[in-house]
Amino acid sequence: MKRDELITYLNDYLRVKEIEDSSQNGLQVEGPEEVTKVALAVDSCQTAFERAVAAGAQLLIVHHGLFWDKPLRLVGPLFRRVKMLIEGGCGLYAAHLPLDFHPEVGNNAELARLLELKEPRAFGEHHGNQVGLGGALDPPIPLDVLVQRLARATGQSPVRVLAHGPAEASQVGCISGGAAPLMDQVADAGFDTFVTGETSHGYFHNAAEYGLNVIYGGHYATETLGLKALSSHLGKKFGLETTFLDIPTGM
Repeated sequence: MKRDELITYLNDYLRVKEIEDSSQNGLQVEGPEEVTKVALAVDSCQTAFERAVAAGAQLLIVHHGLFWDKPLRLVGPLFRRVKMLIEGGCGLYAAHLPLDFHPEVGNNAELARLLELKEPRAFGEHHGNQVGLGGALDPPIPLDVLVQRLARATGQSPVRVLAHGPAEASQVGCISGGAAPLMDQVADAGFDTFVTGETSHGYFHNAAEYGLNVIYGGHYATETLGLKALSSHLGKKFGLETTFLDIPTGM
């Protein structure tokens, strides 16, 4: 299909222009006018670009793009990455926050579905949007069972589990990636368990003081889910050949 038609569809479907973000979402590097194969990867890295070109993709969709809120000089690794895309005939499209909380193919929507949460509801505020999605476990399940369920969903054992809430999880809030700073909003929304990607030292004690279970499933692992769902969506809607490039970081 025509590249511009696909980009217009992605921009509309993911509400790219409506969502404030530090990422410069949308088409970041222009590629061929015709697209028959789309690759998807979490990160804009040399390995992803090399594998996309080797796979014969005309467009690579990433969650973490090359260009954010500050101008960058095309030198060193950044130059080599862009050079690989241009010479390999592959464009680059970024979808950061728009893919985190999309109601159908978003990372949080997929987390809620795979964790089998009932009566899902949006919560939390970031840049004027509700970023989290949570729901109920009915009946409640032991925390270790929920941890196993998350591991099956992402294909990776959680990086860390902080058991400061009830032994059985009943209300679970999900925000993929590095959402530890939003822990107060998880508690305010009435959840007893928080599933996110990663944290930093400064938020360690917050979980205990809020009385929350927190499962850090891995920044990378929790943000593969939306790309896989988007890959399936594009294949079904347009008949495009798609491939997910798994380049785990362990973090």
